[in-house]
Amino acid sequence: MKIYDRAGFPNPTRIRIVVAQKELESKIEFVPVDLIGAEHKQAAFLAKNPAGVLPVLELDDGTLISECTAITEYLDNLDGNPELTGRTASEKALIHMMQRRAEAFVLDPLGIFFHHATPGLGQALQAYKSPEWQGRTEMGQREAEKAQEGLHYFNSVLAEQQFLAGDAFSMADITLLAGLAFAEALGVVPADLPALKAWQDRVAEIPAVKNRSGQSFLPEDLKRMGY
Repeated sequence: MKIYDRAGFPNPTRIRIVVAQKELESKIEFVPVDLIGAEHKQAAFLAKNPAGVLPVLELDDGTLISECTAITEYLDNLDGNPELTGRTASEKALIHMMQRRAEAFVLDPLGIFFHHATPGLGQALQAYKSPEWQGRTEMGQREAEKAQEGLHYFNSVLAEQQFLAGDAFSMADITLLAGLAFAEALGVVPADLPALKAWQDRVAEIPAVKNRSGQSFLPEDLKRMGY
């Protein structure tokens, strides 16, 4: 199998943690995609994923699977032991609910903030973003505030339970962990989130998080650009 991604970015990080948790590193080849050069917006990549986003999983028979939730479902169920996406109907429902909230409340608004209220990844990629948003920093800032509101929400959830969907580490926690790391890189994390911070420290000790393929939560691309 192949995974087309860019190490350290939020969505690729989500899948690399899944790969580590399922001990699939020896069965997967990671193929880097040049985000700075907008390679994912060109015809060759769009043939793999018309949405033009990372990551994409390519199976040995050529089947292409995009969207982190779908990729996680596939990898988690390969061995018949779905530890990240739930075993019972109730577990599955709660995990999917919280994982979607982690995207909608944190990752999605951060992505808008990043691309429209900061320099983003540079001119090559900015050409593919909504032109009516360019320079509208107040709109982007509102998205950062939405992400902060989302982090406060998750802080309240984690004040009552160990993990987002109950007592076990799941896909939802992975999504929030990647979102929180992205928020930290962008400097928009509120200070008063004790339960969220305790959860982050606890999850950081899970072997799959510690030992995932690609060690840094902050991409080298962003470090070079001064984030």
